[in-house]
Amino acid sequence: MNTDTKQNEEKKLAAAKATGFVKNGMIIGLGTGSTVYFAVQILGGLVKTGLKIRAVSTSDWTTRLAQSSGISLISIDEANEIDLSIDGADEIDKDFNGIKGGGGALLFEKIVALSSKRNIWIVDESKMVQKLGDFPLPVEVIPFGFKRVFKIFSERNLNPVIRKKENSYYFTDSGNFIFDLHPGLIDDVEQLNVDLKLINGVVETGLFINVVDTIIVGKNNSVNIVNKPSS
Repeated sequence: MNTDTKQNEEKKLAAAKATGFVKNGMIIGLGTGSTVYFAVQILGGLVKTGLKIRAVSTSDWTTRLAQSSGISLISIDEANEIDLSIDGADEIDKDFNGIKGGGGALLFEKIVALSSKRNIWIVDESKMVQKLGDFPLPVEVIPFGFKRVFKIFSERNLNPVIRKKENSYYFTDSGNFIFDLHPGLIDDVEQLNVDLKLINGVVETGLFINVVDTIIVGKNNSVNIVNKPSS
């Protein structure tokens, strides 16, 4: 089994386990990305057999996927509170901090996560790390004055790369750019998050701090459920 096939199998296992936390009548937050794809497919099958849920989507991509799977959608503002959100992550460190946004939906994902009673991240074991920073850190930036923001990032040795798709600039669902930063291993994620958000023109960062409650890790032919310790 090659690495990609192994990771997909682990993602499927984690997604299946996560959907077991979904109960009848819940409002569910649906993240964006390859792991969530499997969860939405499973939830769609459960809806067809009688599960009654409503969902809040974090991207146009997820919206199309959920609709094709028969899942009823409502807007974030229609949901007084989201019972449970299921999402993936690009990296998760030992302190339950994460980097997200590889799929370009970090802003909506963070809004949905912060509106949720419980957040579950589903990943394959390759996403678990001691320190964040090997995976590029996405930052959402408005187009107006973006070259100035790029210059600031460069001067701070964050090694920014403007995300592109098919040789054109990639735009988020909000019409913004994604700058993928390469800061190296991050010693203080909270301080970096604050520093980045103080830069005029930055909308949001892909650092998710004190957000996730439960991590479901697919590993070989099993899953490992890790709950954040109570503070």
